[in-house]
Amino acid sequence: MTVETPEQRRTREQQRVLFDGVAGLYDATRQSYPAEIVDAVVANAAIGPGAAVLEIGCGTGQLTRQLAGQAFNLTAIDIGAAMVQAARRNVADATARFQVCSFEDFPDSGPFDLIVSATAFHWIDPSVGLAKADRLLRPGGWVALLTTGERYPEPLQGRLRDLWVRYSRQAGKWGGQPAWLTALRENGRFGETVEASHTRALRLPAEAIVGVERTRATFLSYAEQDQADFTADLKALLEPGSHVDLIQESFLAMAPTVS
Repeated sequence: MTVETPEQRRTREQQRVLFDGVAGLYDATRQSYPAEIVDAVVANAAIGPGAAVLEIGCGTGQLTRQLAGQAFNLTAIDIGAAMVQAARRNVADATARFQVCSFEDFPDSGPFDLIVSATAFHWIDPSVGLAKADRLLRPGGWVALLTTGERYPEPLQGRLRDLWVRYSRQAGKWGGQPAWLTALRENGRFGETVEASHTRALRLPAEAIVGVERTRATFLSYAEQDQADFTADLKALLEPGSHVDLIQESFLAMAPTVS
């Protein structure tokens, strides 16, 4: 189990609620997940119509849309009311149920055949996350955790990184694997992990790049003036009306419960 310092816990709890204030921008600029990764989740979990699926941190429905329509018994939760409202608009499947709720406060219901979380599991209390997932899963049920990120071409990638370092006023290590990955690999509640990586080329308008960067938790934590200055500096790196060719990098780790 990953152990947080008091400062790490405060930062996580403060930052994870910030996205709700930019739900519209998040919905407009955040990209969906590769179909190949979603297909791998469904195939490895060996689920079909009627399977009970819980999505943690659905946001505005980027992954929910890809899970909906497969006749799952799908429940999607998010801590942000505006996020959930947008997800309800975006997901046409009337059988998908949404709930404004943190995973920590989600009732001990189920059992579920699959619990999936895309770019959100790191916001969950690490002393709760995997233990509660195991408790909510049926014997042999799967937990599937996804991450995604953007790799821009040089020199934009390096210049953007310099902006983050300057405005965050720290020169420490950025990125790296999520803390939950080691916990999943070494947690005795789950079996051997199945892991997959995927890259795909995207071409996005400069305005979308600005939107993506403005919906990151680090940016949302900045003071108002720093947000304005960061945005101006970022726009200066991008030609107005241009498009940026980039690589979306996605990673999946999933494992069956052994309880």
